[in-house]
Amino acid sequence: MTGAADPGPRVDALREAGVVGVAITFVDNAGVTRVKSVPLERFAAAVRDGVGASPSFDAFLLDDSMAMDSPFATPDGDLRLVPDPARLVALHALPGWAWVPADRIGLDGRPHPGDQRGFLREMSDRLAAAGLSALMSVEIEFSLGRLDAVPDFVPAMAGAAYGMDRLVGAAAFCRDLLVALTAQGVVVEQLHPEYAAGQFEVSVAAAEPVHAADTSVLVRQTIRAVARGHGFAASFAPSVAPGTVGNGGHVHLSIWRDGRNLFAGGSGVAGLTRAAEGFVAGLLQELPALTAIGSPSAASHLRLRPSRWAGAYQAWGVETRETAIRLVPGLAGTEPSAANVEVKSFDLAANPYLALGALLAAGLAGIDAGARLPEPVVGDPARRAGSAPRLPDSVEAAVEALERSDVLRAALGGTRLIAFCAVRLAEAELFRGVSDEEIARRTRWAY
Repeated sequence: MTGAADPGPRVDALREAGVVGVAITFVDNAGVTRVKSVPLERFAAAVRDGVGASPSFDAFLLDDSMAMDSPFATPDGDLRLVPDPARLVALHALPGWAWVPADRIGLDGRPHPGDQRGFLREMSDRLAAAGLSALMSVEIEFSLGRLDAVPDFVPAMAGAAYGMDRLVGAAAFCRDLLVALTAQGVVVEQLHPEYAAGQFEVSVAAAEPVHAADTSVLVRQTIRAVARGHGFAASFAPSVAPGTVGNGGHVHLSIWRDGRNLFAGGSGVAGLTRAAEGFVAGLLQELPALTAIGSPSAASHLRLRPSRWAGAYQAWGVETRETAIRLVPGLAGTEPSAANVEVKSFDLAANPYLALGALLAAGLAGIDAGARLPEPVVGDPARRAGSAPRLPDSVEAAVEALERSDVLRAALGGTRLIAFCAVRLAEAELFRGVSDEEIARRTRWAY
């Protein structure tokens, strides 16, 4: 149990800061962050004994209905949310509240078979057993709309793509967001307007995998809270307005051995070492199956379209923003610290713990198999017929690819895989025959 550390000093500091309640979160198979909360004075007991929760959350869809084919679609049973006190932090934009992520365990004290955070830790441990470590981060793209227009989306400010005029229109929000994230210990590397109307992106420093996934949850809830304070609503949905560029959740990662970045200083393309090439080749091979986990929603497939820099093809390239896997060597002289790979096809409907864990599993399989990369793709695959296959273009096709993947089936385990696929297929059925506009409307504020 991660809650073994003494939370006393942290609780004392939070009490002095005026915190009275703690939000304990986990992310379900639909990619929705769920919460139980306790008074601050009960936090030590929550760390020791956990907080009760139904296993049925693993069968929830984004509209709070259930996937009835899931092994967890039952009123029976119970589990415990065990908060990780090392991640306990006061929420700057929600005075009086703190936040902490949780692992989930059964009443027998063993990990819950659906626990996604534990899955990511297991994949990190597998990486460590191979003498490797990883640094990862999730880019957070979001669209700011007027709060008084919800459930519709009306951009909260005008301004050009990447334009300074848009930043001026959101200057107070952006200032308060930077203040809040910094106060919460999040190292922000970039904050800027993006391409679509009202769209912004936050990039944060890379960290070890579980910490990176936790941070992606914390950043999104902070954006949401700061936005409300300014009369805005923040949407992290893959498609806010069909036919336009959507919100991604690109993952950056690098692998290390004995303090050395294996994405730099090698004899391969752009400095890849043999191990790093195997890792990236493993990602490339498993991309169709990874699509089910990293681009899991019906709305994801409204975003994952060619020629939108979304990464719609099973392809890799060096600084090629239209391929699903983009190798980023870094500025000359910074390669040993900066070189990494970006997975562009993922979005924020994904459960970050499942998504990062699946990437580690696929990359490790590539190393173990001695996989090699094909020649990198240059330019837009959509404009070069036959240069790369298209990734699955529906939830059903992606789930089928996942169920065919020996690598990811073995990594996820039977119960976790069955429960995840049940939710994804139930959501596909939920939106069968529904227009793109209706899919966007019904998912716009779910994430």
